[in-house]
Amino acid sequence: MQNHFELFQLPISYELDRTALDTAYREVQSRVHPDKFVQASDAEKRVAMQWATQANEAYQTLKDPIKRATYLCNLHGVDLQTESNTAMPAAFLMQQMEWREAFDDARHGSDTKAMMALEKELNLALKNQTAAAGVAISQNDFATAAQQIRACLFLEKFLNDIAAFEE
Repeated sequence: MQNHFELFQLPISYELDRTALDTAYREVQSRVHPDKFVQASDAEKRVAMQWATQANEAYQTLKDPIKRATYLCNLHGVDLQTESNTAMPAAFLMQQMEWREAFDDARHGSDTKAMMALEKELNLALKNQTAAAGVAISQNDFATAAQQIRACLFLEKFLNDIAAFEE
C-alpha cells in the first residue's frame, strides 16, 4: 500500500503546498468515489470504497500539521509512544503547571478575560511547538520532533478543555 504522500503524488516533506494537496485529493476522489461504481461488481465497489477511505484518511492526516508531523515520524520509524512516554523537558512541565494553575484560577473565579488570555497564550505556544516539530523534521531529527509533537498534543488537549469549559 502506498504512503499518503505517494497516493497524492506529493514530495515526502513536512512543508506542504496545501493547494496541491487539495487538488490531488479531489483528483483521487474523482477517480475512486463510490458513486462512479454503481454499476460495478461487488468486488470493484469494495475496492473503490477502500481507495476512497484511504484517500479521506490520507487527506485528513496531511492537511493537519500535527497529524502530518506524527505521520512523518512514523514513516521514519519513530513511534510517538503517546501512551507510555510522558517524559518532557523540565521547563515544559513547569509551564504546564503554571497554565493549569491559571486555568483553575480563571475557572473558579469565572474570569473570562483571564481565560481568554490563557487561551491566546496556549494557541501561541501550540503554534511555536508545531513550528519546532517542523524544523526538527526538516533536519531529520525525528526523536526531537516526536517530543515536540507530544507537547503539541498536550496543548491541543488543554485548549479543548478550555473550549469545553467555555461552553
